[in-house]
Amino acid sequence: MTVLSRPADTGPVLRADSVDFVRDGRHLLREISLTVHPGEHWALLGANGAGKSTLLGLLGAVTHPSRGSVEVLGRTMGRVDVRELRSYLGHINPRHTPDGPLRVRDVVLTGLTNTAAVVPRWTPAEQEAERADGLIAMLGMSHRADATWPTLSQGERGRALIARALMPQPRLLLLDEPATGLDLAAREQLLASIDALRARHPSLATVLVTHHLEELPATTTHAMLLRGGLCLASGPVSEVLTSDLVSTCFDHPVRLIRSDDGRWAARAQPVPVTMPGDEADALVSAAS
Repeated sequence: MTVLSRPADTGPVLRADSVDFVRDGRHLLREISLTVHPGEHWALLGANGAGKSTLLGLLGAVTHPSRGSVEVLGRTMGRVDVRELRSYLGHINPRHTPDGPLRVRDVVLTGLTNTAAVVPRWTPAEQEAERADGLIAMLGMSHRADATWPTLSQGERGRALIARALMPQPRLLLLDEPATGLDLAAREQLLASIDALRARHPSLATVLVTHHLEELPATTTHAMLLRGGLCLASGPVSEVLTSDLVSTCFDHPVRLIRSDDGRWAARAQPVPVTMPGDEADALVSAAS
């Protein structure tokens, strides 16, 4: 293994080339290719079991492909120390649980050590502590900086985890269903925070996994639709997020709506119900 220096801020952030992922003889992903450049904000969409989280694991240097190649920050998986590589990524998992009732500020600082608890006898530098406070403020959590994890709402935890993921100043931020378990107000606060983050850091690239179009931030630039481990469509959102393609992806007829503020919604198309002629005639007679 090579010792990893900090990746240069040039070139694609992610590149997957003809990737397969096989587990227990079953293809979870097949022939997936994806290139993410700085400043792009991708959404991975698909039904449960489509392969979204599996692909995110490959992109986040958590797992290796069975076939094909994955480059993260210019480094090819299988040729670098993945533990060190992960230190340059921001990976947000809403199911992350700190080790103990840590304060928000302490949880954010563990983003530097990539641990679930504060490392014994470790003290952040003054600049690092200021950065943590700045991120907490940017995400609207200053009034809760000293609150302990068990007292936080699910939405507050989500924003604290974004701040934690940003501590290493990553070029890439991975969000695995960040709105899971949030009520309407908390979801909207979280998505507004993601939009503000993207505006403040224009070179940051993000990949967000969801199966709800309503959970896509307005700043989303690209999308990939996954179905049964295969890529159905990939590219700019204006080309991928169409009623026909999304209906095929989820195997259900839907009509997509994009509002003036750039957010998406999906409405189910009416499905005609057919029945034998005699039954239909009987219902008509009964109604009349």
